[in-house]
Amino acid sequence: MSAFSPFNPLVCAALTDLYQITTVYAQWKAGKHEQPAVFELFFRKCPFGGEYAVFAGLQEVLGLLSTFHFSAEDIAYLREQIPYAEDAFFDWLSTVNADAVEVYSMREGEIVFPREPLMSVRGPLFLGHLLETPILNLVNFASLVATNAARIRGVVASGTRLIEGGLRRAQGPDGALSASYYAHMGGFDSTSNVLAGRMFRIPVGGTFPHAFVSSFSGLEELSLDGEFSGKKSARDFVDAVLRNRRLWGFEATNSGELAAFIAFAMAHPKRFTALVDTYDTLRSGVPNFLCVAAALWNLGFRSLGIRLDSGDLAYLSKEVRVMFQDKTSEIPHAEYFQIVASNDLNEATLLSLQAQGHAIDSFLVGTNVVTCEGQPAFGGVYKLVEIEGRPVIKLSENLIKTTLPGAKQVYRLSNKEDTPLVDILVPWGDPAPVAGHAFLCRHPFEETRRMQVTPHGVRQLLEKVWDKGTIVEARPFNLADARNFVKFGHTQLREDHRRPLNPTPYKVSVSAPLYDRLHKMWQEAKPIEMIE
Repeated sequence: MSAFSPFNPLVCAALTDLYQITTVYAQWKAGKHEQPAVFELFFRKCPFGGEYAVFAGLQEVLGLLSTFHFSAEDIAYLREQIPYAEDAFFDWLSTVNADAVEVYSMREGEIVFPREPLMSVRGPLFLGHLLETPILNLVNFASLVATNAARIRGVVASGTRLIEGGLRRAQGPDGALSASYYAHMGGFDSTSNVLAGRMFRIPVGGTFPHAFVSSFSGLEELSLDGEFSGKKSARDFVDAVLRNRRLWGFEATNSGELAAFIAFAMAHPKRFTALVDTYDTLRSGVPNFLCVAAALWNLGFRSLGIRLDSGDLAYLSKEVRVMFQDKTSEIPHAEYFQIVASNDLNEATLLSLQAQGHAIDSFLVGTNVVTCEGQPAFGGVYKLVEIEGRPVIKLSENLIKTTLPGAKQVYRLSNKEDTPLVDILVPWGDPAPVAGHAFLCRHPFEETRRMQVTPHGVRQLLEKVWDKGTIVEARPFNLADARNFVKFGHTQLREDHRRPLNPTPYKVSVSAPLYDRLHKMWQEAKPIEMIE
């Protein structure tokens, strides 16, 4: 596959922390910068209190690798920040690209778990350092939003549409664009974000704001001149709406709201959807919508439905559905009107609405999908695990921060229904588990926690995606494929692993040789406490 650029032009070599540059300078001075090394990207704890995550950001990482270099402007700026560094260092840095590394990665959209490497970067030590910060930046937010979206997708009924509408609340234009992309990957059907729709071919949609409704004060503001549809004039259409209003006893509804609905319907007769809660949902908004929808129906247009943006959404949606059903004799299509709900929706609210038996067809989730209110960051880390073929380990007072030494491959073992049973980490180059043969799986730190697994299926999870300057065509890289892969992986996972409340932990184990290596190096590296 030919090289391609990241969709965000800010993704470049200079999108890094200064300490990466100063570290590389020290290694360059010491003559260590070319030593072959392996870095692994992983996370320690699942976000949102769950037991799985969605890996995302790979395509942008490939764009970073394809375009990785320091521009003349970058070099000039770095000279100012490290004025004591030798000129030869900056001359060398200006020639650096990503052609010396190999990258193995999980597939975009893979369901993933703590401690297992999501990405393995293999090449000279200095490049491993220079790639650390931008790769973490590209993977952490992407995986957080995709995981959040997949969890939200998982708590609503399969036929319920999800609309991402968080552009105005996102962390700047870059966060908004990324959020729209990865929310769609995680399972959202469409977005309100026009730029994201254009760039990524995500379906876009929307209605109108409360300000549009409140900008009309009465029917006298409507323009009644000219033709509306076919032989019907705008005046004829308004008269038909008002006849419905009188016939159905809806004359106490807000006239300004009705005028707004009429104006919008005349502008968009084939996609009329009304925001009905500006004044009173059941006494004004929905009756006004029905009056307009019936007039449109008689002209051959099918209205789409309504949006609820406040109040008791479960109760209101059920009442609105009854009102729709009551008008099916006058508007045969009324039984198919869609009810869209918004208003600061999140995973907990959606679960509650499900329990209450709502009558909502689509949810518009904005702030809480793009800002991930339940989890500020994904927590991915990037650690050196091997140098010059020698495994290295990082110990910590917190056991969770102890790394698993050496480069590793990951295999997913599944049963005959293709349900994942356990992910197993083995030293790079060791034999893979074999379907139909028992394999010893060990907890990395607890000696007595072990099991023999005889898998029906074995899938290798880390595949080469970048080979010293070339993207490897191991699989297609596009949003639609990643979206389908998230859906497949989510449905294959056991229900108790993916449930939103008190999920069962999924097992990530190590092979016996990796267990032995870990504990041997642990004992050798940890100083013995001396008590006198």
